Amino acid sequence: MATATLPASAVDECQNKVTDNAYSSKAESKSFIHFCRLIARDTFYGFVFWSVFQGLAPMIWFYPLNELEISGYEVFALVFLSPVLCLIPGFLSLIQNKWILILLRLLVVGSLASFQAPTTLQRLVILAIGVGIAMLVLAASLWHPNKALRYRTFWGLILGLHLFLACRVWFVTFVPTWWDKESNSIIVATGAVFACGYILEDLADGEHESAPTIKHRTHWLPCGLSLGSLFCLTQMCFGEASLITRWTVKGYPDTGPVPLLWSSLVLLSLLSGTLVGRKYKHPVLNALLAAASMFTLYLHSNPYVAFAAGCCLAHLTMCLWPVTVEMATQSNPGLCLGVAALTYLVNVFFWVWTVAYNFVPYGEYTREHTDWLILMIMGSILLMTICYRKPVFDFTVSLTGKESLSMPNFGHYAKVLFLIFLVGQCGMVKRFNKYQPGPRPKADHKTFTAGIWTFHFGYDNKGWPSMERAAQMINDTGVDVLTLLESDASKIFLGNNDLATWLGERLNFYVDFGPSTKDHTWGNLILSKYPIVKSVHHLLPSPEGELAPAITASINISGTIVDFVVTHMGNDRDVLDRKLQSQYLAKELKNSLNPAVFLGYVTSAPGSDNYHRLLTDGEVKDIDPSDKHRWCEYIMYKRLIRMGYARISHGGLSDTEVQIGTFRIPQNMKSYQDNKRTTVAPEKHNIDKNVIFNSKFGKYHRGHGHFDHHGFHMDTPKYFYND
Repeated sequence: MATATLPASAVDECQNKVTDNAYSSKAESKSFIHFCRLIARDTFYGFVFWSVFQGLAPMIWFYPLNELEISGYEVFALVFLSPVLCLIPGFLSLIQNKWILILLRLLVVGSLASFQAPTTLQRLVILAIGVGIAMLVLAASLWHPNKALRYRTFWGLILGLHLFLACRVWFVTFVPTWWDKESNSIIVATGAVFACGYILEDLADGEHESAPTIKHRTHWLPCGLSLGSLFCLTQMCFGEASLITRWTVKGYPDTGPVPLLWSSLVLLSLLSGTLVGRKYKHPVLNALLAAASMFTLYLHSNPYVAFAAGCCLAHLTMCLWPVTVEMATQSNPGLCLGVAALTYLVNVFFWVWTVAYNFVPYGEYTREHTDWLILMIMGSILLMTICYRKPVFDFTVSLTGKESLSMPNFGHYAKVLFLIFLVGQCGMVKRFNKYQPGPRPKADHKTFTAGIWTFHFGYDNKGWPSMERAAQMINDTGVDVLTLLESDASKIFLGNNDLATWLGERLNFYVDFGPSTKDHTWGNLILSKYPIVKSVHHLLPSPEGELAPAITASINISGTIVDFVVTHMGNDRDVLDRKLQSQYLAKELKNSLNPAVFLGYVTSAPGSDNYHRLLTDGEVKDIDPSDKHRWCEYIMYKRLIRMGYARISHGGLSDTEVQIGTFRIPQNMKSYQDNKRTTVAPEKHNIDKNVIFNSKFGKYHRGHGHFDHHGFHMDTPKYFYND
């Protein structure tokens, strides 16, 4: 059989094609790996930026929180204004130098180690320096003459935000950067590696070669107002995935959307907005719809409608980022970013004033006016979009021409976005499967322990996160129903943390969080090992002082419905408020036809009018009338048998102790006898060992317990019995 033979020229041509294809494939593979490195380092630096950007406000807040007044440390917030230094001739060019910019990035990463500083003040100073430098890096890179660097900076910022939120899912709403020394060290080390990577990559990329200066073709004022408002809006509503659910929460049985798994829809909405927002379609319409969504979220009483509006707002917020940054980067960087930082600070401080109005100057004018804040934020964004002119775009958020050949395109970023989204969703599913609330087996299923604690927003008295230590202490008390006051940390200046979700999942408790974040209180929640059947969230009468939250909840304890009335009443200087509030709460207690427990922060001494009003009008009894040293926290009850009472020192986790009381549900509600006698020596009076409090807290302790640990104090524990 004859064999066909190709001419030599054809063979050479085929060999050349094979060689070219192999070279091309190898080049594409190398390019893909290179793009992955670029995206990874930019995204992680974006994560670092959001960590320092979010981390400073809670550190500043620590000082006025402890002093209940303006402390002076608020001046550290001025570091956000560092971009105004770019107004100095030659300064922007200086920090845009390749080596200077790399050094500044390393300093930002290094500032994360402030978490391990020995004192709160040192931590605040180091972190504040890091924030100031981070804002300078933002100015230098977003306004860099090189389009490719501006482009990568923008997408690093956006992907960094998505990574920031996905990591918070895995850390159950907390920021891993500020969680503990181990996670902080890992992030600092990883950030340092990526920051050093800028040295090698920048040498190869030629990103810092000379390029024409950006022309200032937009006005810095509307751009700055919009950019600062957009930063505030993003952090205020989407600094953590569960925030929207806490803005819309209602009482049982239909609480509305809850963090698991409804927060997944928020992440999905943010993803969809990021994917479609770069096309700049109809920015004015987007801004108008975003404003309508924001007001619906804030004003609508139906939790599902409000949550849907929140998801729409998430989508539209991410749609507004590209057009806002594109406009901003073509104005004067020092003026624009300086105005943006000032706008952000004004918005955040105004939000503080709406809640803390009772402790700040001129608070009477800002009281409960989050609607004004929304108008300022959305109005600023709308102003910028009205000034929008498409021809001014210089492709900060997208590339054309030769840059697109050497830089990751949007398809690469979209793939990473999907990957980050899936990481977040895996965290949601893992948490959902792990969360199994319910009662534990008990020797006496008709006995339960109730407690009250002013939680102080999850930070200890030195400003460090206290969640793990608090969870351990709560677990050690054996408490079945616990109210945590001052527990709404979902605001910007408190870290955007969901304490209720974290504790509920960590300890497997049912959770009732309320009133909602948008209701201008410091927060109130119930943790229960038993199912919560029904609850109502209250805003108590507060004509003069701060708003006081309360919850009336019906809980099924081993087949018996027990009502719990929990509250944080107003400040002691507001006499009328506390009178009206005690009348309101007494009526709630009186109207309860079930066994009931009152767990309240009353801000009145034993024997005061408010104290007696709760007892007489509410038809309840004090668990220990002989305890004359209380001031704020009280445990009262009716149709129950008191068994034990203890006060446990805060151990540095709060400014307030923990109080717990153990009760037994009577077998016959119409005929039972309460325990009338008191002992501090349970072994001498045959007290049931099942009601003895945990010996981990020590033994009976007379007087104050100024411990650095949790221990019984103030003449407790006490046990009750009959002869």
